[in-house]
Amino acid sequence: MELTQGRTVKIIAYMLIALAVSQPIYTALFLVAPDVDRLFMWRFEAVIFVLLAALSMSAAITAKQFALGFSAIALAALLKLLAVGLGLTQFWPFAAVGEANADLAEVATSVVALSFFSYNAGNILLGLAAVVLGTAKSRAGGSIVGRATTIVGALAILANALVMMFGFQGAIPSPVGGATGVLASVLIGLCMFSINPEE
Repeated sequence: MELTQGRTVKIIAYMLIALAVSQPIYTALFLVAPDVDRLFMWRFEAVIFVLLAALSMSAAITAKQFALGFSAIALAALLKLLAVGLGLTQFWPFAAVGEANADLAEVATSVVALSFFSYNAGNILLGLAAVVLGTAKSRAGGSIVGRATTIVGALAILANALVMMFGFQGAIPSPVGGATGVLASVLIGLCMFSINPEE
């Protein structure tokens, strides 16, 4: 199936917004209905990340501009796919091993840390994409959305870099890094609806 560059970009935008919306839904289920199985949300995200990586890489290759932004989204999707994959396949087996043998508890903790490390790295790349596309949006006349996207992108880069460098209990709480990544995804999506990557 052949997709035009414009249509590909629109699909990427919808995917980014869908991924962002899934985060508050997951949090709401955790707070309101903790007994509900929320793994289907992770599986949903995993599938979207696979498709997002492919479409974003395609957009980066064929783009007349914004190639850096599209490639950053593609790599972010792959890193977040790794984070989700570790969560789905490794968290519980390693947790069981840690419970059975206290000497191996740190191994389970390290798997979780690797997942979040990959997640924060993905958010840095989303921040980079937000800066690239937000700047382009500002230059095209969308000053409010463009500037907001650029600012949030810069904050996502800074916040997630600090979390990666200094850990969950460092200068920036881990949820701040996650929140900036989610907000960057929404704003990137909004920018994509109005930019023309084929110009």
